[in-house]
Amino acid sequence: MGFLAEVLGRPAHERRADSTARIGWIPGLHLRNLYGGGGDVSGDRAFDAAPVASVDEERKWRAVLARDAGFDGAMVFAVRSTGIYCRPSCPSRRPHRQHVVFFPRPEAAEGAGFRPCRRCRPRGASPAQGQAAWVEGVCRRLAAPGEERPRLADLGAELGLSPHHLQRTFKRLMGITPRQYADAVRLGVFRTRLRKGSDVTAAVYDAGYGSGSRVYEGAAARLGMTPGAYRKGGKGMRIAYTLVASPLGRLLVAATERGISSVCLGDADAALEATLRAEYPAAEVRRDDAGLAPWVSGVLQRMEGRAPAAELPVDLRATAFQRRVWEELKAIPRGQTRSYGEIARRIGQPTAARAVARACATNPVALVIPCHRVVAGGGGVGGYRWGVERKRRLLEREAAATRRGRQ
Repeated sequence: MGFLAEVLGRPAHERRADSTARIGWIPGLHLRNLYGGGGDVSGDRAFDAAPVASVDEERKWRAVLARDAGFDGAMVFAVRSTGIYCRPSCPSRRPHRQHVVFFPRPEAAEGAGFRPCRRCRPRGASPAQGQAAWVEGVCRRLAAPGEERPRLADLGAELGLSPHHLQRTFKRLMGITPRQYADAVRLGVFRTRLRKGSDVTAAVYDAGYGSGSRVYEGAAARLGMTPGAYRKGGKGMRIAYTLVASPLGRLLVAATERGISSVCLGDADAALEATLRAEYPAAEVRRDDAGLAPWVSGVLQRMEGRAPAAELPVDLRATAFQRRVWEELKAIPRGQTRSYGEIARRIGQPTAARAVARACATNPVALVIPCHRVVAGGGGVGGYRWGVERKRRLLEREAAATRRGRQ
């Protein structure tokens, strides 16, 4: 089963934006809002005819009010006063809350005596599911090995769509354009070939690049070094690091000559050092406590919730999507938080909340880019690469420092 099919087979509200792992290189590339019906089914295909548990009802009611197609296939809502049930995105007028009951599947609603809506037809595939199916096909075409990248006009003609409509829908569901997706896959192949020891020229043509010059253009930004250095596991690259105690455990700060490239939190020095060396096993990695002391001081200031004395330079490899998210995170004031959905809306991609979450999870410089200030929309703290308890304590420290500053 392909990675898109696996994602589409899950309830929309439980999907994880894991296309990154399958493509193998681009943390900013994510499936988002690919709607599909799996329903709340566990084990076999049996279902409970009882309504969905009330613990999630307010969340589901908000989805109904918003006509959130992301919940299509994950539940249906029924209206007692009419005896009809609908999908969450149904365009009909919203009923009063006291008349609404939720079910995990259409069969459950019908087992309780409700009839399907003739307008939204909740038993069939939603329009969004149809779009997700052809987006999956486009992704397969763009990722097919040994083929020239198809033109947008040709893809549109195959699907009976205009190039504009194809690109707009693809970007809405995937967060990037078809061309960006194809470039992501191609660079992923190139990176994999280099890591397996292929020479640069062979990797260039295996990945489908027309010439080596196109690869070297911007290679430092995308790979963090030249392709030749990347192939050698970072050989010739110098990385300095230091390890210090912090209020949240052991702190590792690493940097190139350009700026900070890694900030990690943990419990054991050995594990932190192993994480640093894993990406570039042939790089020259050395400890430099004195040389990195000023930057460590800046990181610790942020950990205490204090305003930093100066901006810290960073040297990061990132996709365009990641950079947009990370810049938005840096704009969140100390002592405040934003939800993943709010960040998605601020960068102009309101359905990209899960992609935003993944960009936060892959942030290599904790605290310098304050991904801990992004929390779950339902009021929870949300996940954190370095542990939820550390995230909670960071937020508490920043809130306390902000209150002290106002006194």
